[in-house]
Order: sequence, then structure tokens, then C-alpha cells
Amino acid sequence: MALEETAEEVLPPLGAGAQAGVPVGVPRAVHRGTPLPVGPVLAKGRFRAGLVLMGPAFVAAVAYVDPGNFATNFQAGAEHGYLLLWVVVMASLMAMLVQYQTAKLGLVTRRSLPEICHDVFPRRANLLLWLQAEVIAMATDLAEFTGAALGLHLVFGIPLFLSGLITGVVAFMVLGLEHWGYRRFELAIFALLMLVALGFVVDFFTVGHQSYHAMAGGLVPRLGGGDVVGLAVGIVGATVMPHVIYLHSSLQRERFSSTGKAETRKLLSYNKLDCVLGLGLAGIVNVAMLCVAAALFVGTDPGTSVSLNEVHSKLAIDVGGGAALAFGAALIASGISASSVGTYSGQVVMSGFMNWQIPIVARRLVTMAPSLVVLAVSSNTTNALVLSQIVLSFGIPFALIPLLIFTCKRSVMGDLVNRPVVTVGMVVVTTIITGLNLYLLASAIGGL
Repeated sequence: MALEETAEEVLPPLGAGAQAGVPVGVPRAVHRGTPLPVGPVLAKGRFRAGLVLMGPAFVAAVAYVDPGNFATNFQAGAEHGYLLLWVVVMASLMAMLVQYQTAKLGLVTRRSLPEICHDVFPRRANLLLWLQAEVIAMATDLAEFTGAALGLHLVFGIPLFLSGLITGVVAFMVLGLEHWGYRRFELAIFALLMLVALGFVVDFFTVGHQSYHAMAGGLVPRLGGGDVVGLAVGIVGATVMPHVIYLHSSLQRERFSSTGKAETRKLLSYNKLDCVLGLGLAGIVNVAMLCVAAALFVGTDPGTSVSLNEVHSKLAIDVGGGAALAFGAALIASGISASSVGTYSGQVVMSGFMNWQIPIVARRLVTMAPSLVVLAVSSNTTNALVLSQIVLSFGIPFALIPLLIFTCKRSVMGDLVNRPVVTVGMVVVTTIITGLNLYLLASAIGGL
């Protein structure tokens, strides 16, 4: 029996409100055509097939190098040098596992995580999941818009509110590429991700005082004094973003269809490589962020707050205008790409949980409105980033726990149900990330 048949025996085709003519499992609000057969692609050879099949993980990866990660990594590096480098590496490895699991769920079932929740959970539960996901979308935009607007302000001197409007227009243009095919959208996001990576490659090698011996020491798990525990929690807690868990389960399975177990396993093998490369690149960028901060702020007293404005200023003074420009450009690219991906995620969430769809322009305006209000009334962008991370922390369990439940069920996954060792790994990762996010949430609320 084919894996797709196994999944469809358990899950109704699309629920009571399904639209006619839309292939099984494809989000109604974002469907762009029937998925293509994967057989002819696999026949092209490993290298050419890989170029065609890979890409969704790079779209998800932008959420792991968003402006919230900028703030957390630079604070950790500035205060404690390379001490928490091991935390960044551990968080990146956990991200690879989580994103592979959600993509695997989409490939095997031909449904996104929100769609499976819609078919399995009661309507009230789905309503709750959808509402919290919409709040998460607004919090995500708050971080992305703030970061991109700050980048435009630092590089071009544009006022923050106007920078926010520009960010919205550009992000919408990037998202609009998806209407002409998923590949154009993926390539645009990949280009922005590479711009972020290039910015930190430049800064890593132009900032002096890099200590490779200290870097090696930072890979040894240990904690120091002061607020190091809080920063470690912040790094891990801000790593896995709930909206890309929902999105990644939708991206891969929209593109190609398989006819049986053999082709599905081939797709999974390419998807695994996609996750390793995409999330691995994001992990390298996060490592570079911390290392740049450690070298730039060497000798800074622990406990000293370091804003992104100060990072840009210090790069310009101590290293040069080129390094400051690379940092600003990376911040702009990070905010714009992550904002585009966040809006795309919102479409998947609404169509999946509630089987509703609204014009994407309306969604863009609704989710960006709180961000523009913050940029208009407040110049303290650091507080805005902190607030967004508090809200994002609240949404993590609502994405991770259903993902864990479904990937462990043979009735959902068929023969590709998780092996016991993978299940144990997912339980550990889910427990750690959820626990640390709850700790971060409680600490942040207590500090207000």
C-alpha cells in the first residue's frame, strides 16, 4: 500500500469545506497548481535532482537568522565572549531535527501541520490554535519590521516609521513572486539569506581580535555567572519559530507528488539534505554573529546591555564603514526575508486550521499594523524585539507538541513513522525547547 493511501485512509480528504478542484493536501489559499510527478526529476541524476528538489529548508532558515537572533547573539557575545558558542550550535542541531520532522510530515501525508490539526482536533481546539498562531504572526512581524526598519535607518538615515513602510512594500513585492511560481519566491529568499551570510562573512574576517582558541573552548558545554543562564535560555528559546514549523510542512509537498514508498523515501532523503544545508547555513550565521560580537566588544563588563545601534556604531568606528554597511545590509535582508516568509506562513495557518482565506494584501496590512504603530510611537527598538520574543515563546508548545504527536503515529505516517530513537530525540528536544521558552516567558513577564 502506498504511503499516501495510508495517510488518506486516516485523514479525510480536505474536510467539509474543501474546495473542488484543489489537489488533496494543498493549502487552499496558496495553491499554485498541481504538484508535478517526481519520477522524471529523480531520473536526472543526484546532482541535478538535488538542485530541483531542495529549497524549502532555505525558506524556513530565514526565521533562524531574523532580527531577534541578531539581538540575542550579539548580547551573548558582547557580555560573555565565546562562552555560549556551544548553545548556538546545540540550538542549530535541534532546529535541523524539528524542521526535518515537519517537512517529513508534509511529504508523507501530503498535508500541512495545520491541515492535519483541522482534520483531527475538534473545531474549538482548532479555533484556539488559529488565534494563537495569528498573534504569533503579528509578533513575528513586530520583530522583522523592527529589525529591517532599524537597518534602513542605520544605513540610509531614513526615519523608523518610513523605514517600516518601505519594509512592508518590499516584503510584499518579494512575496508576490510566489504568484509566478514557488521557485522564484524560493530563489529570492535564498538570495536574501545569502546576503545575510555574506554580511557576516565580511564582518567575521574584518573584525580583529578573533581568538580561535577561545572559539574551540566555547564549544565545551559550561555556564558562567551573571545573566549567562538567561542568555543561554534566550538563544535556545528564540531558535525554533512556530510559524516556520507550520510553513515548512506545507512547502515541500506542494511541489512534487510521489507514487509510492520508493519515491517518497527518495524525496525524504533530499529533504534531509535540504534541512542540513539550509539550517546548517543559518547555524553558521548565528555562530558568526556571536563571534563578531565577542571580538568587537572584548573587555566589555558582563551585564552591560548592547543594542544593535551600538553594534553598528562600534563597527563603523573600530573597523570601518564597510563592516558597518555589511552589518546594516544583513539586518535589512534578514528583516525583509523573514517578514515575507511570515506572511506566507499566515496564509498556510489560516487555510489549514480554519479552511478560510482572505486577500493577501489584507493579511499583510493586518499583521504589519502593530509594527508600524510601535515604530511610530517608540524609538526604543530593543524593547520591541523583547516584546516580540515574549509572545513568540508562548506559541512554541502549540506547534511542537502536535508535531511530536502526529510524527509518532503509524496511523498518520504509515511505514515512515518515526523510529523509537527519533521519537526519544523529539521528546527531548520538545521538552527542552518548550521548558526553556516557558522559563523565558516567566522571566520576561517577571521583569516587566
